[in-house]
Amino acid sequence: MSVLAAIAVLAVLILVHELGHFLAARSQGIYANRFSLGFGPVLLKYQGSQTEYTIRAFPLGGFVGFPDDDPDSEIPPNDPNLLRNRPIFDRAIVISAGVIANLIFAYLMLALQLGIVGVPEKFNYQPGVIVKPVNEQSVAYQAGIREGDIILAINGQELPTGKEATSLITKEIQNHPQQEIEVKIQRQNQQNALKITPQSNPQGKGVVGIELVANGKASYRRAKDVGEIFNLASNRFQQLVVGTFQGFGQLVTNFQETVGQVSGPVKIVKIGAELAANDSSNLLSFAAIISINLAIINILPLPALDGGQLAFLLIEGLLGKPLPNKIQEGVMQTGLVLLLGLGIFLIVKETTQLTFQLEWVQKLLQ
Repeated sequence: MSVLAAIAVLAVLILVHELGHFLAARSQGIYANRFSLGFGPVLLKYQGSQTEYTIRAFPLGGFVGFPDDDPDSEIPPNDPNLLRNRPIFDRAIVISAGVIANLIFAYLMLALQLGIVGVPEKFNYQPGVIVKPVNEQSVAYQAGIREGDIILAINGQELPTGKEATSLITKEIQNHPQQEIEVKIQRQNQQNALKITPQSNPQGKGVVGIELVANGKASYRRAKDVGEIFNLASNRFQQLVVGTFQGFGQLVTNFQETVGQVSGPVKIVKIGAELAANDSSNLLSFAAIISINLAIINILPLPALDGGQLAFLLIEGLLGKPLPNKIQEGVMQTGLVLLLGLGIFLIVKETTQLTFQLEWVQKLLQ
């Protein structure tokens, strides 16, 4: 059920994105003759007065169709309500509306979670730090550390209780590149000692490829009023947007170390399912985070994305005329092939990893 919930969240995010494009067009009187949630074979179809609405077999996608390039369209090619015949600003609103819709939706999800769950009041720390290897190729994973392990001590030094424990671990790892260090971990009710040799990054600091999370749980209180909810949601929204941009920046500047953390739809659904299994209210923050990521990815000036189309509009504004259709179509088709190829690669890779994990579990149960 949690897997279905995670898939439903992704479908809703895509629906929000496409609704942004659709409503921005219709509010300006621009023709939009198709609205689809999903790709592939049509499951449900409704023909409205101007638009055909469909739900298709594969929900992790969607599109809004315009009659501009539809050879069967009966609308005259010079009709001012065709998207291509509108001023640049009108077209920019339609193209960017999906991104704006995702950002607004993310903010509302954060506010809703604060209203339902409450406002974080304090964090009740426990000894140690919870760790998670970034991938199976990381130094930490190869040394035997697994997701959910708790580091209790490093190099014989017991970790303090509190957020300074994460700083201590980070400092010890960074200060010992190519040097063996010992960590004491707790896994369920057992404690073990592991030896790890951090790799040296380009800056000469040690890295082992783990994420650190303070060990403990937050306590919550009811919000004083709606104003407090919206204010805290704004702060959290800003933190997530800035953090997402920083993450993409690290992917560009430190590609080799961060490329393994790129996730496809299979892994995203898996993460969402795990969050839902722990607490269904986590789906709200999951939806906000993925919605922000979807918005920022789409605004990047890459072919086949909203940002790529906005880049064409910018060039048109600077040159005073659009680039030839042949060039635009070639760039878009190339970008679409690359994006589809990346998506298929991630799906195959992550499905294979999940298959291996299921086989390993089955062997343990035999």
